[in-house]
Amino acid sequence: MSRRALVAGAAAATSATTPGSADAQPAPATSATSNPGASAISKVSFRVNGEVRDLAVDTRTTLLDALREHLQLTGSKKGCDHGQCGACTVMVDGRRIYSCLTLAVMHEGDEVTTIEGLGQPGNLHPMQAAFVKHDGYQCGYCTPGQICASVAMLEEIKAGMPSHATADLTAAPRLTPEEIRERMSGNICRCGAYSNIVDAITEVAGRQA
Repeated sequence: MSRRALVAGAAAATSATTPGSADAQPAPATSATSNPGASAISKVSFRVNGEVRDLAVDTRTTLLDALREHLQLTGSKKGCDHGQCGACTVMVDGRRIYSCLTLAVMHEGDEVTTIEGLGQPGNLHPMQAAFVKHDGYQCGYCTPGQICASVAMLEEIKAGMPSHATADLTAAPRLTPEEIRERMSGNICRCGAYSNIVDAITEVAGRQA
């Protein structure tokens, strides 16, 4: 039995034994038209890791929950659920975003890339291999978001996008440790593997130069 099935079963058993649950009556069915506060189901279609995926989801479903709960792509993690830790970082049309802060229905037709789409165990993405080589993780919880953010960050630098740490806005950004730390500051590592993460990113950037 998977961990998810075990948790779901425990929750169901708890609700069944809650005092007064036997007398509870089901709430009358409502619709979004008769009750503006009720949920509404909407269809959305986007490409996830190169594959077209069609979903029917509650319009309030975040992209993170759509990936994890509907598509079973659990590599993207739910950390703070407030856009403050970066564990849920994925790439949408090549740009990194916090998937906990955006709704799934907002991404109709978009190209979404998660950690599962970057590489496979026998064929790692260069950034994944560099994280392994430089021990850029400890518990590993933030690692999927760190890697997705790192890949997108290098593309930003290639495109000449400056950061708050860029000294000369008229010149191409230089990949200095200061630039890396500033651009990755939205991805928190509670284990403190920051120096190893910088080393991994620097190595991959050197190969691409």
